[in-house]
Amino acid sequence: MIELDVTLLRPVWGLFLVVVCGAGWWLLSRAGGFGAWDKVTDPQLVQAMAAIGRIEGGSFPLTTAALLLTTGIIAIALTGPAIERRDAQTYRNLDGVLFLVDASESVADDDRWPQMLSMGRLGVSALGSRPGGIIVYAGDAYVATDMTTDHRQLGQTLSLIDGQTVPDKGSRPERALALADQRMEEADILAGDVVIFTDGDGLGSSSLQQVASLASRGARVSLVSVHSPTAQIQTHATVGGGAVFILNQSDDLAIWLADDAATRLKRADYPVLFWHDLGRYLLFFALLPLLFLFWRAGA
Repeated sequence: MIELDVTLLRPVWGLFLVVVCGAGWWLLSRAGGFGAWDKVTDPQLVQAMAAIGRIEGGSFPLTTAALLLTTGIIAIALTGPAIERRDAQTYRNLDGVLFLVDASESVADDDRWPQMLSMGRLGVSALGSRPGGIIVYAGDAYVATDMTTDHRQLGQTLSLIDGQTVPDKGSRPERALALADQRMEEADILAGDVVIFTDGDGLGSSSLQQVASLASRGARVSLVSVHSPTAQIQTHATVGGGAVFILNQSDDLAIWLADDAATRLKRADYPVLFWHDLGRYLLFFALLPLLFLFWRAGA
């Protein structure tokens, strides 16, 4: 059995269909007979007059029914019934997620480091069909895993990151954010997420500018704080349109990242990339009832 996943792109037009149905019931309930006389005249008298040919029986209001049917089909078409495109999967990269992991000594040597990596792996498992990538940074930033839908690979890569992964000493989150901005531009990501795992070191005006740049292209920048969130961390999340999480909020991070691409891009005015609107084809069928307007009864 073939199952079609049909959605309505413009469901508010369904209210117009209700109006059409109400108008149709009102008009057709008053059609037929000879005006409203059949409601106030003795039924036997009406039958007798019809028998001797003084009045003609009511006929079906073909013109009214045709116009109502046409209007109803147009109303359904305006609701935008749509099915998911076969090539929708090719657009999944438009909503990717980049994990920026601070692998500097202050973070990697912390007792909470394993908990932070576990939280990152849970975030990866919540991506669904969204691709993800990993950028590691300390005194410089490097791409650990490019954008991919192989979430097992992402999880394994996260598990292998340690204090020796990045040879450059220090903590330069602005370089990781700049690299994330570059990767998103190259991948044509329109509504992605950037998640920074940090203890707050190195955050400042330079990193805030990079966050603003990412937000301007439609990305949400969120931060996972190893310690209690600082004012800088809160400011970065506010500018980036994201959220701040601590290490005991793994489920909250998973829910935050579980938004699928179709939903995110719909809010970004890109639903046509995922859904094929069938409304235009219904407009053709709306023309068919109009053919009855040219119907001529035999003499």
